Amino acid sequence: MKTSALLLAGLCLLLAALSGCGGSAPVYADGDYTGRSTPDDTGAFGEVTITIKNGAVTDCRFVTWQEDGSLKDEEYGKVNGEISNQAYYNSAQLAVQAMEIYAEQFVAAGTLDDVDVISAATISHSQFLEAAEEALATAREKKA
Repeated sequence: MKTSALLLAGLCLLLAALSGCGGSAPVYADGDYTGRSTPDDTGAFGEVTITIKNGAVTDCRFVTWQEDGSLKDEEYGKVNGEISNQAYYNSAQLAVQAMEIYAEQFVAAGTLDDVDVISAATISHSQFLEAAEEALATAREKKA
C-alpha cells in the first residue's frame, strides 16, 4: 500500500513536470541583461543584472547605489566610517541584506510576482522590481 502511494505520488510529480514542458517557446533570449531603477527621492537607484539560460532566469544580482555613486554595502548607514546611530545603521544594513534576498527569491520563483517585500526594505523592493522589469523587457525584445 505504501509503495503504491509513493509510485502514484511520483507519477503525479512527473506528469506535472512534463505538462509544463508543453513546447512553448521561451519568452526571453539567453544572455546577461541589466536594468536600472529611477532614482528615489535621495538620488539612490537600484541595478539588477540577470542571466537567462534556456529562456529561464538562472542568476540575478541586485545592488543599489547612493547619489554620490557609492555602493550600498557594509558601510551603508555609517557616517564618516563610524556608526553614529545604531538603529539607523541596522535599518540600512537590513536594506543591504534585502538586496540579496530579493535576487534569490526571483531566481527560485522564476517570477517577480513571488518576490516578497521585506519590512524596512520596501524602497529596495520597488527599485528591484523596476530594474528587473527593465532587464526582462530587454530580454523579451531581443527574443522577438
